[in-house]
Amino acid sequence: MSAPQPAARGYVVRPVAGVGGELTVPGDKSISHRSLMLGAIAQGRTRVRGFLQSEDCLATMRALQALGVAIEQRDANSVIIEGVGLRGLKRAGRALDMGNAGTAIRLMTGLLAGQHFDSELTGDESLRRRPMERAAVPLRQMGASIETTGGCPPVRICGQAALSAIHYDLPVASAQVKSAILLAGLYADGLTSVSEPAVTRDHTERMLEAFGARVSVRERTCGVTGPGSLRACDIDVPGDLSSAAFFLVAGALAARGTLVLRNVGVNPTRTGMLDILRLMGASISITNERRSGGEPVADLHVERSTLRGVTVPQDLVPLAIDEFPAIFVAAACAQGVTTVTGAAELRVKESDRIGAMAEGLQRLGIEVEVLPDGMRVQGGGLRGGRIDSRGDHRIAMAFAVAGIRAEGAIEIDDVANVATSFPGFAETARGAGMDLQLA
Repeated sequence: MSAPQPAARGYVVRPVAGVGGELTVPGDKSISHRSLMLGAIAQGRTRVRGFLQSEDCLATMRALQALGVAIEQRDANSVIIEGVGLRGLKRAGRALDMGNAGTAIRLMTGLLAGQHFDSELTGDESLRRRPMERAAVPLRQMGASIETTGGCPPVRICGQAALSAIHYDLPVASAQVKSAILLAGLYADGLTSVSEPAVTRDHTERMLEAFGARVSVRERTCGVTGPGSLRACDIDVPGDLSSAAFFLVAGALAARGTLVLRNVGVNPTRTGMLDILRLMGASISITNERRSGGEPVADLHVERSTLRGVTVPQDLVPLAIDEFPAIFVAAACAQGVTTVTGAAELRVKESDRIGAMAEGLQRLGIEVEVLPDGMRVQGGGLRGGRIDSRGDHRIAMAFAVAGIRAEGAIEIDDVANVATSFPGFAETARGAGMDLQLA
């Protein structure tokens, strides 16, 4: 494991004539989180290759180690987990600090809801503002005893003898809440099922099946039959499409020839970003399609394109929810107006991403209309300026990409949390030809 590098406080990004080359992006964060959790409660040894060594995933690793799971990191991208079985976790004896990881705290709430011991989950200042009742409500219906703090972390979970299987209709599409329920369902007797109003990422269902759980999937309803018993398996984590998104936009705005992103996960519940950029006129092709560990993987090729404003179809919004900061930058550089609605979930991410992106784009001279559940962006010329990322990794990276096309330098403050999802982002950006300096 390499020594940690000092965290950057800010970026200074200047315009360039073009970007290009072949890039790889870090392993998928969602899949890395889930591989740790399911490997921990499986019987046997799970090997994970392509693991994302980010602050978020390391927080999950430390939490599971505190719960009695032996996890060895052979190198930066390889992890071995000695599973303890479904009932083998032990009381941590302290609050589990999930850092900035929203996925981790919601999924761990589901995982710990069926344990026989008490647990407490907390996190950094940003995480302690994230809503937790959306996961706590269905888990209480299953019999879990969960207390939140004003609806947010810290979350306290009292150990229960047993959980009951339920069917739950999600009021808002959320892969995190769905996953929390399914993980708790491993500890219930019978079929625990979830119906969602729109398709969300299905990494949990795929991985549960790979670990031997009894999983059922039909249209927008999925379920798991408990009590479950998981068996260890090997996991290959593909590159994270959410991380690739920034370079897809960079390539569409300024590629020299073709910018290639190798070995990226293209799970169909995650590819809304590709569909939206193509609607805007981006030239993106997919090659070398294959499957790895149950997940579809491919190489992505993007060329410089003339982008146009569009009204984003609402059915694509849940399939691109983490990529909207990058999409808003593409909209700012497009011809005409781009309208996004049905994206209220962006208000409760690491920051209010609608508010943060609107404020930043306006500082760079872009006309923006803020909507309760989205934004209307009038494409135009970007000028230089100073951006407050609000400590949100995706806001910071999105405005770094905006610097490619700005008339002057863009200074981005508070970028340390980029390490939560994309360690080495600055080096990768410079490797593609971006003029990005640490401040």
